[in-house]
Amino acid sequence: MAVSVFDLFSIGIGPSSSHTVGPMRAARRFVDGLAADGVLDDVARVQVELYGSLGATGAGHGTPGAVVLGLEGADPETVDPAAARARVEEVRADSRLRIRGERSIDFDIGTDIVLSTRPMDFHSNGMVFTALGETGTVLSRRVYYSVGGGFVVDEDEAANGLPEDVAVPYPFRSGTELVGLAVENGCRIADLVTRNEHALGNGPRLRDGVLRIWSAMRDCVDRGLEGEGTLPGSLHVRRRARALAAALDANPAEPLYAMDWVTVYALAVNEENAAGGRVVTAPTNGAAGIIPAVLHYYWRFVPGADEDGVAEFLLTAAAIGQLFKANASISGAEVGCQGEVGSACSMAAGGLAAVMGGTPAQVENAAEIGIEHNLGLTCDPVGGLVQIPCIERNAIASVKAITAARMALFGDGTHHVSLDTAIKTMRDTGADMADKYKETSLGGLALNVVEC
Repeated sequence: MAVSVFDLFSIGIGPSSSHTVGPMRAARRFVDGLAADGVLDDVARVQVELYGSLGATGAGHGTPGAVVLGLEGADPETVDPAAARARVEEVRADSRLRIRGERSIDFDIGTDIVLSTRPMDFHSNGMVFTALGETGTVLSRRVYYSVGGGFVVDEDEAANGLPEDVAVPYPFRSGTELVGLAVENGCRIADLVTRNEHALGNGPRLRDGVLRIWSAMRDCVDRGLEGEGTLPGSLHVRRRARALAAALDANPAEPLYAMDWVTVYALAVNEENAAGGRVVTAPTNGAAGIIPAVLHYYWRFVPGADEDGVAEFLLTAAAIGQLFKANASISGAEVGCQGEVGSACSMAAGGLAAVMGGTPAQVENAAEIGIEHNLGLTCDPVGGLVQIPCIERNAIASVKAITAARMALFGDGTHHVSLDTAIKTMRDTGADMADKYKETSLGGLALNVVEC
């Protein structure tokens, strides 16, 4: 199935694309299916089983609440984060939910949602939804998988593959093909993506849609810069973006002023994400701060920055993200954080290289540098929360992406390790990585840091 720029960059809520956005979408798909099958009015109870990484760290990622909201028909893009939190608490207190927003049924979050650390075969983030009638008869049972970045596939798609791709004029499955197409057609990578998006039916809304994504990223930064106090959860992590921004405003002569602002932008986004606020999945929530931070760097510190450049940045980054999605994974539960922060760093580096005048070969080089130096990165969130080391990790990767772009622009695009080789290495490394380092909070920092 063709992946659009609007699949890789989607507006949702925190703290996790795979553990919050994906389960909400899966739950909504399930109840929409009940309605389509004509059995919604017969449902007396719904039971949900969450497996693997969802079972291990779902509580800290807000997965049970996301499931509740999805069963009530909520959509991650439009649901109000504050109202959503309040609604989940109402369901928790009353043990009643409004299935698809239409009728009230019994639902106990503590017993009707079952957590299991056992991974399912197709993907660690497995979910089983069962609808029961008054007598306990099974009306429907569906299996879904949250495969990273908010993407969800059902059991049929997992077994038989996704629907046939829409034919696009410039298909590519590798970085080599992508660069070759751009050179052959004498155009930028963003131009190829634009033409493919037209074939997908997104032409009329492409520019406005991409700029809407940019606006949502800016709004997220603004909210993050206003936030104070501590983040939700047992770690009591203190928000830092606002104080750091104030310190920078007071000292504009700081030699690393621009790079420090990149850190601030990334912190602002990921603090907002950790608080369950509205963020842009880019390409995941756990790595949501990197592309906005680097794009803010371009907007504020690169001479001549404009909305055309913003569009080119995001379209170029989307092309690189498509390669990761097709040839490896963007799921921390599948390949570790190299698939989240690593892919976002690569995408941001390529996007920045493009808007700073890089050739297609230099863009590919920047993207390769971005992922190469994130290979082997584990996903070990302390306390099952998207806070430590996730928030700081986004800031570090944002600076790394800028460095990668600048290194590539100093060269002529020739280099020893290709982006394709680095992506394959990431996939192989993820396959070799022990499950305890894949978003289960059973290894690494999550095991060795004592919660206070």
